[in-house]
Amino acid sequence: MTNSGPKIMVIGSINRDLVVRCHTLPAPGQTLLAESSTEICGGKGANQAVAAARAGGQVRMIGRVGDDAFADRLVANLEQAQIESNHVLRTDGCASGLAVVAVDDSGQNSIMVVPGSNGQVSVADIENARLAIESSSVVLLQLEIPLDTVVAAIGMARSAGVPVIVDPAPAPDEWLDQLFHVDLLCPNESEAAAFVGGPVETLKQVESAARAIHEKGAVNVAITLGDRGTLLFDGNQTQLVEPFPVHAVDSTAAGDAFAGAVAVYWAEHSNLVDAVRYGNAAGALSASREGAQPSIAQRDEIEKLWRSAK
Repeated sequence: MTNSGPKIMVIGSINRDLVVRCHTLPAPGQTLLAESSTEICGGKGANQAVAAARAGGQVRMIGRVGDDAFADRLVANLEQAQIESNHVLRTDGCASGLAVVAVDDSGQNSIMVVPGSNGQVSVADIENARLAIESSSVVLLQLEIPLDTVVAAIGMARSAGVPVIVDPAPAPDEWLDQLFHVDLLCPNESEAAAFVGGPVETLKQVESAARAIHEKGAVNVAITLGDRGTLLFDGNQTQLVEPFPVHAVDSTAAGDAFAGAVAVYWAEHSNLVDAVRYGNAAGALSASREGAQPSIAQRDEIEKLWRSAK
């Protein structure tokens, strides 16, 4: 790794993404002719690792690939992004993770994920990486790997005094209490709605959801609202952190770009409001470009947009 920034440990999924572009997303039972298809490296874990690396972090990753033809490409992609892959393991008799992503002309997307080897990331994998986790500046997690593995990583990091950020995507069928015992939980509107079991649309509803998540144990809560910005609740007060207006093309990795950039800035400066603002800039740049990892901005691009609005 050549970056000299904070040590960010990303624990999560590594996928190959099949991205299909279409004028509109298909309704149930509907068949559409799409415009194009592209196969690229993705997965929320890998996307966030790339985002953190491009934002200036020294990034290490824990995850798994399969024993298929795409596995070598997935690992090489991480290494090309200057991400240490010593704890990315091969899984015999298992395919690598796959995501099928449909993107319409407005930039909205619909995603189906086949976990593959991501479902084999184990508590033992976390234990075997204990030293790397405990020496990190921040641990960043998502929910495309088994929840008991996520919980084990949260407990290990927090016991060592390492701040933990969890992007609770995809929203689980069962919200384990341990998932909330983190320093920052950053759901989007739909994930927050899944937690509260009702709509999260108005700012009042968003604030209510943030408070409910905080009461479950999250020290800080940042609910991302797309082109409305991000609502941050620190346990005492709420603040709507303004968005950066862009022409949205593809929102696929915007949340991942946000999480990776927040992790790096927060570790560097210990200012969560500015970290969220920095993350908003990274997310906006990603949404203005096509693809997942190809859309993720470099540090100088994020800083240029971030400074333009100060």
